[in-house]
Amino acid sequence: MDDQELIAFLNDLESDRVERKASPSDSKKIRQAICAFANDLPNYQKPGVLFIGVNDDGTCAHLSITDDLLLSLANLRSDGKILPFPALQVNKRCLNHCELAVVLVEPSDAPPVRFDGRTWIRVGPRRAIATPEEERRLNEKRRVKDLPFDLYPLTNALIENLNLDSFQRDYLTSALAPDVLEANQRSLTQQPD
Repeated sequence: MDDQELIAFLNDLESDRVERKASPSDSKKIRQAICAFANDLPNYQKPGVLFIGVNDDGTCAHLSITDDLLLSLANLRSDGKILPFPALQVNKRCLNHCELAVVLVEPSDAPPVRFDGRTWIRVGPRRAIATPEEERRLNEKRRVKDLPFDLYPLTNALIENLNLDSFQRDYLTSALAPDVLEANQRSLTQQPD
């Protein structure tokens, strides 16, 4: 995400993709926010942004952004309290003449993501524990992405990419009964229709 996009988020209100923290002192709330962004309940399929070093009203908190701070934020990813591990980036940025730690949290391919056994989501500008219905929706998102590789469609593939002899000899004869194959009078190029 470039600086222009981040500044637009920083200048706007908190939302289901943006949260601000003046300091990293409340690691519990930071973990909840990371978990909620990773769950991406609205299905934006875009990262959530956590600004550390800015007040709720968007003014600079003048936090010293050190290497230790960035390391401690990055360690929240894999300390075992958020499972499955979220994908995130932690960077020091200077936005609107204010030094900030910016945590970009990618939506998870395997929701629901839980912090201390609870599924957190964003409801507008706040965090909340997911209801059973919301957890069911997150589980459905995971199942869609859990297909084995050979069930994903190859949208750019052409019929010329197939070994048609092998397809007819090996696949069709095992997938369809012989009388069904005999009754089908369409050519191979007409059959997918």
